[in-house]
Parts: sequence; structure tokens; C-alpha cells
Amino acid sequence: MGTDQPLTLEQAAKRSKELREQLISYSHEYYVEDQPTVEDHVYDRLYQELVDIETEFPDLITSDSPTQRVGGKILEGFEKVTHDVPMYSLNDGFSKGDIYAFDERVQKLAGQQVSYCCELKIDGLAISLKYVDGDFVQGATRGDGTVGENITENLKTVKSIPLKLKKPVSIEVRGECYMPKQSFVNLNKEREEAGKDVFANPRNAAAGSLRQLDSAITAKRNLSTFLYAVADFGPMEAETQFDALEELSEIGLRTNPEKTLCKDIDEVWAYIEAYHEKREKLPYEIDGIVIKVNDFHVQDELGFTVKAPRWAIAYKFPPEEAETVIENIEWTIGRTGVVTPTAVMTPVRVAGTTVSRASLHNVDFINMKGIRLNDHVIIYKAGDIIPEVSQVLLDKRGEDSKEFEAPTHCPVCNSELVHLDEEVALRCINPKCPAQIKEGLSHFVSRNAMNIDGLGPRVLEQMFDKELVSDVADLYFLTEEQLMTLDKIKEKSAHNIYTAIAASKENSVERLIFGLGIRHVGAKAAKVLAEYFGDLRTISQADKETIVALDSIGDIIADSLVTYFENEEVHELLDEFEKAGVNLTYKGLRSEQLEDVESPFKDKTVVLTGKLEKYTREAAKEKIESLGGKVTGSVSKKTDIVVAGEEAGSKLTKAQDLGVSVWTEDQMVEALENSHF
Repeated sequence: MGTDQPLTLEQAAKRSKELREQLISYSHEYYVEDQPTVEDHVYDRLYQELVDIETEFPDLITSDSPTQRVGGKILEGFEKVTHDVPMYSLNDGFSKGDIYAFDERVQKLAGQQVSYCCELKIDGLAISLKYVDGDFVQGATRGDGTVGENITENLKTVKSIPLKLKKPVSIEVRGECYMPKQSFVNLNKEREEAGKDVFANPRNAAAGSLRQLDSAITAKRNLSTFLYAVADFGPMEAETQFDALEELSEIGLRTNPEKTLCKDIDEVWAYIEAYHEKREKLPYEIDGIVIKVNDFHVQDELGFTVKAPRWAIAYKFPPEEAETVIENIEWTIGRTGVVTPTAVMTPVRVAGTTVSRASLHNVDFINMKGIRLNDHVIIYKAGDIIPEVSQVLLDKRGEDSKEFEAPTHCPVCNSELVHLDEEVALRCINPKCPAQIKEGLSHFVSRNAMNIDGLGPRVLEQMFDKELVSDVADLYFLTEEQLMTLDKIKEKSAHNIYTAIAASKENSVERLIFGLGIRHVGAKAAKVLAEYFGDLRTISQADKETIVALDSIGDIIADSLVTYFENEEVHELLDEFEKAGVNLTYKGLRSEQLEDVESPFKDKTVVLTGKLEKYTREAAKEKIESLGGKVTGSVSKKTDIVVAGEEAGSKLTKAQDLGVSVWTEDQMVEALENSHF
């Protein structure tokens, strides 16, 4: 990457400035607007070019450079910060009566009809950000409202926080730093597999991530933000809360798009009821609605009490909890050998679904909660996703309550369980453990891995139990006749599964790498490796120094890869893949090839909608992205092409309203066939 000829200082300064501006713009589109216009590999290529220039010319590094977001600064502790303007908390309301009483007080004090700006109450950690002449200079926690902690270095790693605003304004803003639901699930899954304690909920995970003394750890936690208040307006001209949020967006700060303006308290309550229903579908956790008098002049007239503003209230959703009974504790083995306890409970409805099982994570978690068999417990959904035991109802503990017995041997293969270095998890370290092999098979055929339709857990379990497969490579030597020996698999189903397995042989190798289940190697890392090295054999022979030099590949992934490929059985597995005709090479364009692409999809943002006949949605997406295009799920003014199949609905309508170019599937197919490099 970079240039072929050495750059002069003047050339380097000019190019680094161009790269910073381009990368900052791409990052804003991705993390703030949720509308990326380029594929990840385009960003990564430009990012690496900037890294190369800054390595050669360190004096060119600026405080707002995207390369300064990776963290790594180790702090001895957090210094205290006194807020210039106190960070007030809000009074809470828990019922419709509380909200209507709040409105009555406001109307009486204001002496006039007021409107309200309603916003989602994000369940995260309150933060304050200071900008001077557009540059991010300080970030702090709320603390006690008067004094917080300086967490500037950690907040610099949060990609939705701009290091430089779009305008050179001096301003202090407040908001919430949070962990998206999926990031929370992924983080806890990683921690469970690593034998570490898990976080109870996304808020705790966000708070723990922001209070890391090593900012590199914060950088890996995929935090995000929504800004919702201005402490020091500076040159801002907004006279209402709603307009202030719009103005914050205009200068590059991320605000929540779900806000709304309500002319009276009836509309406020309708908004509350709507989001009580919608909250489960949001990608982040909310625990209520914040209601603010919209007009700043009226806010000033109403003023503050000692602790909170009179012009705002936070409606708190009732807890999504339910009482049930722990009937049993089952122990299951994951593909990394971690033994996880699961509570089997009397079925109960919570947060819109019927729940009968909940993860208990590990033995320490059970002991900390004091959970026994036959106990009455309160459960809730952590992040509105995962059933979690909140507490044991000791006053309801009966004589039939009894302590659980932690297993000493694997419940599947009977190997002795171990605690590895400082892990809280029990782990089965037998590589031939059937449970681990079955889990590995399920992962291998999953959508983000080899994407083989028809091979659900029950089918795979039958295959393994009937000794048709003993590892993932065996899938490629199955016959249709063998498949028909499985329960409920008839001729047509067998043919479909056989065809799906055969089709997966043609996948680009990053899917295979991810499917192998190499510890710490996710889908993104797999693609980085595949694009750089080109094929799996080359990756298997790479040394740690070469691997760790890649952008976004750290020591942990590099060590894991080297250790994995030191195993002779792994190379025998690769031999089996080659014998079966499974593709081991990267089929996408490598960064140096992108410049030579000739395709109408290159550098374009594409949306696929409706039913496609000649391509599956996934196959079309991969093909377009291999030609330098970006496929997104929603239509906006930044969308270049909408491919509309049969029964296309609202996305087609929106594209027509915005004047976006609409293609038929035939036009897409013709463009794909005529593209080349």
C-alpha cells in the first residue's frame, strides 16, 4: 500500500491531509449516519496508506487523525473534572398519572400551553464532551453531577464521537455512551468462551468499558453515543430542544433520530406507548422516555430545583420481569469446550416472549446469586434479549430447595473438566469430545460461515451419531444415498442438501476460515486474512510477525492462528478439503486490483429489494461487493442504485420518491456479466 516512489515531506503533508478528510467523512457516514458509501476494504486500504505516511513522517500526525482512535495509552487513574455547568439528573415518572401531573405543573408555572420534545432514554453512561474551535479536547463522566472523571482518551476511541466538528465552534454537549445490544451479546460470548466473568447488562458493559485504564480495551468494545443536550451553546442559534438536536447533527454530532415533537401531553403519552412496544426491536437498550419542554425560553422561566430541572421528566418503563421456578440445571458444551450451566425453568412470559431457559454463565455466577434447585426467582431480559436470573426470592424458598452439584466430568465425553489459568469457566479439553465436534459442525454450516441450507442441528447430530461425519471435511464426501438414511430426509430433501453442500465448495475462502472456528478469528478478521494472503495454504504457513502486522489483527488473533496451524491434524483437514474440491482461495478483489475494476457497481451504494429469480440475495450482494460496490439494507439520498425484484415494496417507493436509479434484476445480471478487471 502507499505510493511506489518515496514521498517528499510536502507531498506527504498534502496526501495525509487528503486521506484524513476522506477517512473522517467515511467514518461519519458509517458510525453517525448509518449510511456507509464505501466497502470496508476501501476504508482499510486508505487507512493503511495514512498509517504508512504517519509512520514515516510522525510530525504529520494530528489530534483528529483516524489513526489516533485505536487507544493504547495506559493511565494510572482518572483525574477529577469539575463541570462548568452541573450535569443534573432528571426526576422520574413511573405511571401515566405521573406524566400528566408533570404536565399540569408545567402548564401552571409557565402560564401557557407548551409543547414537548420527546426522546428515547438510552440506557448507558452519561458523558460530557468539550470542543474548542471544533477540536475535541475533553470528555468526562457525570460523576456526582458536579465532579466527574476525565475519560478523554477512552472516548477518543468511540468512533461515533468526532475528533473534529464540521464547523470550528467551541461548545460543550452532553449525551449517553452505550453498548449496542449485538455488541453486548458478542462481548459476553467472547468472555464466556475465554472463561471470564460476563457483564449483567449493556449498561454495565458500557460503564466498565469506559473506565478501562487501557484505552485499547475500550477501543475494542464497539461503543456508540447519542448526544442530547447543550451545556455551553457557544455560537449555536437554536431556540428549542428539537432545533438544537438538528443543529448538533449539522455540526457532526450523533443524535437519536427517533425524537419527536408533541404539541400536548396526550401526544406524549401516545409516543411513550408506541416505544414501549417498539423497544425490543431497537438495536440499543432504552429504559424509558425523556420529556422536555421544547422552548428554551420557557425552560429558563421554569428553572431548576436543587437536583433537577422543572422542565423535564424521565418516564421509566416498568421492569420487564417475571417470577418462575428453577426446575433443573443443564450443562452444555460449546465448540471451545466451555461448559455452560443453563437454568431450566417453569415457562413464564417476559418482555413479549415465553421463556423457559436462562443462561447461568458459570459456577461463580450461580454461587454469587445463591441459586438452588426448586428456588423461586425473578428473571428479566438483559438488553431485552437474553433471559437472566435477577434474584432468588429467599422468602419463598421451600424445604425442597437444594444446592446444585457442579460437574467434575464432561457430561458428554466424561473427560475430567479443568479450570484453565484464572478462568471462571469449567472447560472440557478433549478435542474429540462429540459435543464440541457437533457445535463445530453447526458453526461451519451457519449463514456467516459456509452457508449450507438444510443442515440444522438435528440433521448434523444424526450425521455424527450415525458416523457419517466425524469432522467438517466429511460433509463434502456425503452421497445423496447416505443423506436419505437420516430420519425425515426424503429424496428431494437429500438432493437439496447435497446440492447446497456442493455449492458451498465455491465460496470465497474467508467463509471457510471463519467456519473452521479458529479461536478469536471472526468474520471480519477472516476477510482481512484472506484478502492479504490470497489463500488458506499461505495463511497456514505465515509467521506471527507477518500476521500481526496486518491492520486490525492483534497479538491474540495472531497467536491463535499460529497455534491452530501448528496442529498436524489441521493440515490433514486442508488436504481433505482440497481432495473434495473445496475452494481455498480468496475470490474477492484484493486492494491492488480495485483500481482496475470496470463495473457500474464500483464505488456505488446499492439496495436489493423484492424477490430475485436468478440470484439469491446473498449471492448478488457478494458479487456486487466483489466489484467494489456497497450493498446496504435501506434506501436514502446516498443510495445510487435500487435493484427491484418482484413484489418490491416500500424501498422501491422510497427510491422513486428520492429519484434514485431503479434497475430490474435483468439489468443487474447484465451489468454483473459485463463487469471485469
